[in-house]
Order: sequence, then structure tokens, then C-alpha cells
Amino acid sequence: MSEITQLTLEAEELDAADELSKLRERFVLDDAVYLDGNSLGALPASVPDRVDDVVRRQWGSLRIRSWDESGWWTAPERIGDRIAPLVGAAAGQIVVGDSTSVNVFKAVVAAVRMSEDEHGEGRGGRDEILVDATTFPTDGYIAESAARMTGRTLRPVTPAEVPDALSSRTAAVLLNHVDYRTGRLHDLPGLTAAIHEAGAYAVWDLCHSAGALPVGLDEHGVDLAVGCTYKYLNGGPGSPAYLYVRRDLQPRFDSPLPGWNSHVEPFGMDPAYEPVAGARRGRVGTPDILSMLALEAALEVWEGVSIESVRAKSLALTDFFLKCVTSYVPEGRVESLTPTPHPERGSQVALRCSPTLGFARAGGAPNAAEVMKHLITEGVIGDFRHPDVLRFGFTPLYIGFADVERAARVLAQTLESFD
Repeated sequence: MSEITQLTLEAEELDAADELSKLRERFVLDDAVYLDGNSLGALPASVPDRVDDVVRRQWGSLRIRSWDESGWWTAPERIGDRIAPLVGAAAGQIVVGDSTSVNVFKAVVAAVRMSEDEHGEGRGGRDEILVDATTFPTDGYIAESAARMTGRTLRPVTPAEVPDALSSRTAAVLLNHVDYRTGRLHDLPGLTAAIHEAGAYAVWDLCHSAGALPVGLDEHGVDLAVGCTYKYLNGGPGSPAYLYVRRDLQPRFDSPLPGWNSHVEPFGMDPAYEPVAGARRGRVGTPDILSMLALEAALEVWEGVSIESVRAKSLALTDFFLKCVTSYVPEGRVESLTPTPHPERGSQVALRCSPTLGFARAGGAPNAAEVMKHLITEGVIGDFRHPDVLRFGFTPLYIGFADVERAARVLAQTLESFD
């Protein structure tokens, strides 16, 4: 029996035993293997009808009455409570709205302000912000702007360097839970504890972990967290992000973007700002209702699904993909940048192309874009990061083991085609 047949049969057996396989029918999918859910999740089947109702009935017929009668006004908190169990948070601590970037800004500045309240300014004050040096660029841009605005020094360090970099100068630390390039899962519990031991505040970016693995925000005492909803939460392109503010910190949360939606009397039109209680302090302006209610419909696919079962399948899928790549792709053609140990792995696999491949650009840098372009024409959809990294995201709600085997086989054939 050939190796390909063995792996095909193994995939069939794994799919037959997969308790989450029935969830695939909750999504709009075709025959392609969609491994880009870590950039944009697939469309949940319930969303189109919900959006049609929002547009035609709620907006078209009820019009302004929908703020009350259709629950538009309370949507940011209501949808936040639906996200909460997926990131290990109790209700009343997450508000949905704005973009991830805007929420990062709110969180970092608020963390610095809470540090000021606690430790004071001037001599002995906390004048430094640590930021993940490997972060998605926008987080770095926002952190740098927040540092300038608050008069702090920004210090980029890798997550592994954080414990040694912490000091009495540290006000806040902004970290990614999962590295967007490599899929490495960082130690949220351990790093949060170290940050707290140093007297600083922890801000976590959950964009590449929420909906793919347990986070445990409440359990691990995370101070502030942000995340997008269009990746593993399948909220749609540009769907609103969310902000988590730990319950005991909410009275001290001082947003740098106060708005009428976070005023204690939003319709009082008082020129003096008085923040509302609770996570609603994270609101700014009028909610983006169309995309927000599309997100609410998308989150219905999680009914009856535990994040622990999703994590178990995610690890099984990525294990099997790496096994198939090892079997199908000749040695030396790609190198996995994603950690092998389960505690260090998110829900994606990043493969670096070998510089010896025939499609290398001038100077020897492999052109991952060309590889991915060929994969997509063959029905395997992932993405890439310049110059040489292929990224494959595994969304356990709709990816099966046969998909994984096919993707690895097509990858091998694609790489051979460049010889």
C-alpha cells in the first residue's frame, strides 16, 4: 500500500471519529480547502438571512424604532457576553465595537493611566511601556503613539525576554497571545503573573487565539485584552473588534476616547463627561449595527460547542498536517516555523520555503507569493508573509482531516512543479 493511500485512509478514519465534523454544514463552503480562516473566517450559513432582516425589516420598516425594539442600543454588551465564554470571561466584561487598533489604543493608554493612579508620576514613576517586538505591525505603531502621548518610553522585547525586561519602571506590557507569523502560542498565564509581580498591567491581543483555543482571561487575572472577530470567530470582513476590561478594574478604566455612548447619560448631551459604569466605558460612538448584528448571527455557530473540544481538534489537525507534509514534501523543501510542542502551538502552521527552490527571487529569497498563487489555483487556499513564509490556518469548526491530507499533497505537487 502506498504512503498516500495510508494517509488518505487515516484521514477518513479521523473524520469518521470527529465529533465536530457536523459543524461544517453551518458554513457556506465549496470544494476548496479553506486554510485562511486565520485571516478571514468562512461565512456562517445563518448570516445572510439575518443581515437581510436587519436591512429590510429593522432598518427598512422599523427605522429609528430599532434602537429600542430590535435591541440595537444594547448590542455591544449583548454580543460581548456571547464572546465572553470563548475567551474565558464572565459576562459584563466585554464590549464590542471599533477596530482592534482602536481598542489597542484604548487599552494601552488606560493601562498607563491606571499605573499613574497606582504608582504616581515623577520620581520613581513608571515611565516605560513594553511591547512585543514580534507583534503585528499595527500594534507596534499604536503602542509607539500611546507612549508618545503619555510621555513614556517604548521598549520592544520578545515575549521570552519580558520577565527579565520587567522592572519598577514598567507601566504596561502589550503582548500577542499567538504570533501571527509563526503560530507560536505564548505563555499567557506565566507572563501575566510576571507582569503583575512587577506591578505592571498586562494587555493581551487575542486576534489569533480567540475561537481557536482556551484563553482563560478571568482565570489568569488578565487586566485588559482586545481581539478581532473576523478570524476564528467568523464575523465577516471588517467585523467589529472587542475590548475586555477585568471587572475590578472597570471603575478605574479611563478611556482616552470618551464618547457619548460611554457617558452615564448619553442622551443628556451634557458638555461635561461622566463615564458610565462597567465595560460600557469602552464604547465611543454610534455602533456599526450592520456588521455588529452579522457578527451576532455568526456567533450562533458556537451554540453547544466547547472551546476545549475545538482546541483538541486544532492540535490534531495541525499534527496531521505536519505529518502529511513530512511524508509528501521532499526533505529540505520547506521548514516548519511553528513549534511542535502542543503548549507552544496556536491553530496555524507556518512553513518557510527553502532558498534552493527554483522560483527564488534575485538574491536567493524564495517567493512564497508564487507558491501560494499556485496552491490557490489548485483549490488549497492559504496565505503568505513576505518573503518566504506560507501560512495555513486550521479552523476546527469546518476543516476536516481529508482537507488536511489534500492540502499537504497539493503542496508537494506544487513545489515539485517549480523544479
